Amino acid sequence: MKSRLHERYTKEVIPALAKRFGHENSMAVPRLRKVTINIGMGEASANPKLLDTAAAELGQIAGQKPVITRAKKSIANFKIRKGMPIGCMVTLRGERMYEFVDRLANVVLPRVRDFRGLPPNSFDGRGNYTMGLKDQLVFPEIDYTRVDKIKGMNITFTTSAKNDEEGRELLKQLGVSFRA
Repeated sequence: MKSRLHERYTKEVIPALAKRFGHENSMAVPRLRKVTINIGMGEASANPKLLDTAAAELGQIAGQKPVITRAKKSIANFKIRKGMPIGCMVTLRGERMYEFVDRLANVVLPRVRDFRGLPPNSFDGRGNYTMGLKDQLVFPEIDYTRVDKIKGMNITFTTSAKNDEEGRELLKQLGVSFRA
């Protein structure tokens, strides 16, 4: 069964984007490939238990089990050795991805304090967008009475857009609001 946002994408967004950018083939229209959610916890090197709670919360937010990320090389100033666990991440594709983007645009972002839209300049030049959230409490799945530490996260939208303008228009059509 298709999610609400996926239905809207196929019925409304594809024709609108095809008309706006002059694509004759619907397969040339930019689409969302994946959404990656990442929590980096450098202090997990000192206290590994922090990473377990971060992974559990990320699993509640994303709806699937996160992968523990490890340091690629040693950094003496941060007391990190190669192979130490330093964060967790989830890659969402398919229906879970559309469900998450729908919840993010319609439930989570309006709950962010003093939210006036996302900054429109966080695109990477290839139509991919990365945003950061300062705390995990804006997600309704998280019970704030059980949170021991506020954790920030990065959310990356990977699209098939050829440039930033197409990627921005795709995300706008999907309901993500940007500052004017």
